[in-house]
Amino acid sequence: MRDVPLYPLRFDPILKQLIWGGRRLETILRKPLGAGTRYAESWEIADHRDDVSQVAEGPLKGVSLRDLIQTRGNELLGQHLGPASQFPLLVKYIDAHQVLSVQVHPDDAKGKLLANDNGKTEAWVIIHAEPGSLIYAGLNPGVTRPEFAEALKTGQVEPLLHRFEAKPGDCIMIPAGTVHAIGAGVVLAEIQQMSDATFRVYDWGRVGTDGRPRPLHLAEALESTNYAAGPVDPLNPTAIPIAGGTREPLARCPYFALERLRLNGPTTVGSHDRFTILLGLAGDTEIRTGETADLLGFGQTRLLPSSLGECQLVPRGESVVLTCVVP
Repeated sequence: MRDVPLYPLRFDPILKQLIWGGRRLETILRKPLGAGTRYAESWEIADHRDDVSQVAEGPLKGVSLRDLIQTRGNELLGQHLGPASQFPLLVKYIDAHQVLSVQVHPDDAKGKLLANDNGKTEAWVIIHAEPGSLIYAGLNPGVTRPEFAEALKTGQVEPLLHRFEAKPGDCIMIPAGTVHAIGAGVVLAEIQQMSDATFRVYDWGRVGTDGRPRPLHLAEALESTNYAAGPVDPLNPTAIPIAGGTREPLARCPYFALERLRLNGPTTVGSHDRFTILLGLAGDTEIRTGETADLLGFGQTRLLPSSLGECQLVPRGESVVLTCVVP
């Protein structure tokens, strides 16, 4: 395995069936689903406890991301990150056939204390939204911890939530400590810290598959919420001309930086000092590395190892690609 040159890596999706999921991972994003009607998430790149991505094709087919980190970490991650025991980011697609629970994720310190996990800051890029679909992001201005605690007791959480209509192309940054929910009818890409720490505060009166209300985590949520943050709105990116199209800087935080490339000609991505993640948001794009080419389709994801350095992206016609790096 050590002698095989690294290449753009596609991983087998890890599919999650949850009560609020549907079938649009297949009908919109072309994921191969089995039987069932509640496919909620497709984990594209993951290294979290028992959920570890495996390479889907090429000479490294079947090798886990965790094994690559352990045996070829510098080639994969780059010297910018240094030695690591875990891949730092989780990339997924989400189909909210029903509204998700109102929830909050802890920061790193509270994640370790309350969930034995990393913190969870995340960003969303909306791919599809039914008319009237909503995003709930942040508390309304001035909501205090005592007011939030009382709302949790009485189940009157919804009036405290900031909301707006979901629109395809919107990018929303959800820092740890932000109370949020994805409304019914939304399909989106999510980039986040490698964590599954989630504290559910309100579930819309829904019951689980066992006919009982799903558990809430009220004490942990109260402790994890950032009451000073206030409401969150979609980002308003500026398009910057580049060779082959435009780039739009989107969400940026200490954990990841996202840019959206709108391409009508060749451009370059990648760096020898860090890995790059690519998500195909529209059209088809060739990834050219030396003598070889790989096709990134709509709804697909690739991990470009740092050892590749600069790669060329060549759209077939026009395409949209989301890029993600660790700053």
